[in-house]
Amino acid sequence: MKRPTNRREFLTNGMVAAGAATMGVGLLPARLSAFERDDDDRAPITKGDIAILKFLQALEQVEADLWIQYSELGGTQDKEVSGVNGGNLAYTQALELLDGDMPQYIHDNTDDEISHAAFLGKYLESKGAEPANLQPFRHLPTSKATGANQNFGKDGGRLTNLTQLTIDTSFWSRYRSVTNPDFDALAKFVQAVPSLNVGQHTAIPRSNDDTAGSVINPTDPTQSTFTDHLKAIAFTAGFHFAFIEQGGTSLYPTLAQHVTNLEVLRILLSIGPSETMHFQTWQDKAGNATPLTDFDKKNNSTVTFTDLKGAQGETDPESLNGDTLQANLIMPEPTVFLNAKLGPVAIIRPTSTQQGGAVPSVVSFVDDGLFLDPATNKNTGIVDVLMRLAEEADEARRRL
Repeated sequence: MKRPTNRREFLTNGMVAAGAATMGVGLLPARLSAFERDDDDRAPITKGDIAILKFLQALEQVEADLWIQYSELGGTQDKEVSGVNGGNLAYTQALELLDGDMPQYIHDNTDDEISHAAFLGKYLESKGAEPANLQPFRHLPTSKATGANQNFGKDGGRLTNLTQLTIDTSFWSRYRSVTNPDFDALAKFVQAVPSLNVGQHTAIPRSNDDTAGSVINPTDPTQSTFTDHLKAIAFTAGFHFAFIEQGGTSLYPTLAQHVTNLEVLRILLSIGPSETMHFQTWQDKAGNATPLTDFDKKNNSTVTFTDLKGAQGETDPESLNGDTLQANLIMPEPTVFLNAKLGPVAIIRPTSTQQGGAVPSVVSFVDDGLFLDPATNKNTGIVDVLMRLAEEADEARRRL
């Protein structure tokens, strides 16, 4: 007590001593490290963190591209996102059969995806990393229907093709089932619209031929009449919206488990829930599709929509077969997580790398037909680039 000391030494030594006396020797190391640690100390951004961010930035470019196409034709028209050619009134009103707010939701979802891609790109640059550049693959044709921008991008083309889709609608029953695909990789989940998962279907009008025959009242949509063909295109879009966004819902929490840097983790935890908000909205609207069957001569495919509002509801005990389809069951059914002994809990699923990681996300987009070149009916070279980025992202490991 006689030796000279300063205030910092006194406070540090005094509090450590008090902690040792009252809390026990077992907590000393943690307490000491807490005093030695700078408040701003954090793990540096790793090569794996960059790989994850770069993959997400690439995938968000893909999403922005497809949503821009939807917004040009069916979104609220303004200078923020759309408004290039005034939209396609017939398609817009057909989408409103699912919900009167569909144009605004499409517009806002588009705005979100554009912001995700832009932010991630700028963040990578701020850390000295090169963002993914998908411009060389922007050569797929655009719709010729009224409202579509014929001069999109400096290369005049799209990254994605929305006219030859094969849509996996099993996401619908997966969230209505008590089965978790992370626990049962072989679990089968019933398709909400089985025919969308067979053949190829268009989710946008390819030309004005697809809107022909509908009688549109510009000022009163309730007085408009639509062909089953146009309604089928709009309903296909509704289910495709949900398919796209459920992928991001799983992808972000899956990759977040492999992040090391806290700021990068914050980015994933902040963007991911916005994808979930999108998914929740779209699956709710898709459930409003009305029964119809339509044959598409160009794709040589048939689609049949049924009344999901009248589909099988919740069962007692809950179905283990993934066959609960009731339209308004949009909240996730509690399922097994981590350990069956812990009991069921409502969660996002899947969140394992095998089921919901980067590579499975790219595979799902490929299977969806997003990258088909109609001139060759083969995938563009973008698939190889995305797959390489996905593999690097999935290889990332959290370092402590």
